[in-house]
Amino acid sequence: MAGPFVLEIRRGTGSASLLVREASLRSLPADISLAPARLELRSAGACGALELPPGLSLAPASCRGLRSLPGGALHLRLHLREAPGGVELVYNLRESLKPQKNCIFYCQSCGDVIVEERKFLRVLPLPSENWSALVEEWCCHPNPFAKSTLHPQRDDCFLGDTFFLLNSENESHVPEPPICCSETGHHASQNGSTLKSKENTRVFCKRCKTMLGETISSDTIKYYVTEVIVHPSEESFSTIPRSQFVQSMVAQCLMELSSAKSTFRFTIKGDDGKIYILIWLLNSDTLLVESLGSSSSHNVFTLFGDTFLPNSGAVGNWNAVKVLYQPCVKSRNKELADAWENDFGVHPLKFPSETCLELLLILGLSTTSLPPSLQCMNSFQVAFLKM
Repeated sequence: MAGPFVLEIRRGTGSASLLVREASLRSLPADISLAPARLELRSAGACGALELPPGLSLAPASCRGLRSLPGGALHLRLHLREAPGGVELVYNLRESLKPQKNCIFYCQSCGDVIVEERKFLRVLPLPSENWSALVEEWCCHPNPFAKSTLHPQRDDCFLGDTFFLLNSENESHVPEPPICCSETGHHASQNGSTLKSKENTRVFCKRCKTMLGETISSDTIKYYVTEVIVHPSEESFSTIPRSQFVQSMVAQCLMELSSAKSTFRFTIKGDDGKIYILIWLLNSDTLLVESLGSSSSHNVFTLFGDTFLPNSGAVGNWNAVKVLYQPCVKSRNKELADAWENDFGVHPLKFPSETCLELLLILGLSTTSLPPSLQCMNSFQVAFLKM
């Protein structure tokens, strides 16, 4: 059985790029048969097939550009038809978090209830995180908003790029930040008050101890969209695998910001202020179809307790974004990271530091699923994030 198959479909062009990776392809020739809903590959006595999901069909006569790639892979392009309706997102925060709608907040990692049933009168978007700095450029006099803060009232929810703000007043079930000892958590100030350390402002899940967000003030908590699931209270709740949820939320952030602000370059920052990844969005109209086949040359990766790729022989299809990225951990690509950080055309996205490392691993696994010749572009690495 040959495999895996990776079908990258650009909705805007109606064209599909098909990758087939198999060790036996090193011994060509190989026979490829195309039908509207099926693709077959025969090579060196092995035979594999890809059945397209319902709603997708190939145009066999449009096949072109068939070529062999280093590492035992075939690459070809052809046209594809998609029925109306499309593929549903793994999770859509904006659909779950609406005014006048009862919802419950769950820890994404363990499913524990973080905030009991709430109904918000207002769900409002926040300006970008660097809006205050931009005011300095707009005003010819001192910043009139320098001491202004945006805090939600009891029935408000404010949405940022990667987080949302809730009023925590009278919410006894909201997780309390733990009291921890650290080098920065000392007691020293001229007026005798206790200085809060960065660690002491963090909010953790009571059950699994995952960091969920930060306390902004005595009555405001910031939750990161990658750590909390908002679910309608009238619907039954089921957990979403961690790797699927993280890449879906990050992909949606990239797509929304590129559409709203024509921004295509992003720095992924941790809550410790460090840059972990540089991301360049290539396109956001991709439909990704994958089949692992049963090839012994390909391992099924497990990530954070869930399967990152479909089970052997299974076919899955996702909306996806295609990105270029550069890791910046351990001072890698520091010169480029510094240049991007000072570039107004680059948009910063902040997540918990642990989530940044998870995202880097997800990107790396996506890159390794591609043939070696397609893993890099202009010194950047290539990856897909599924939505």
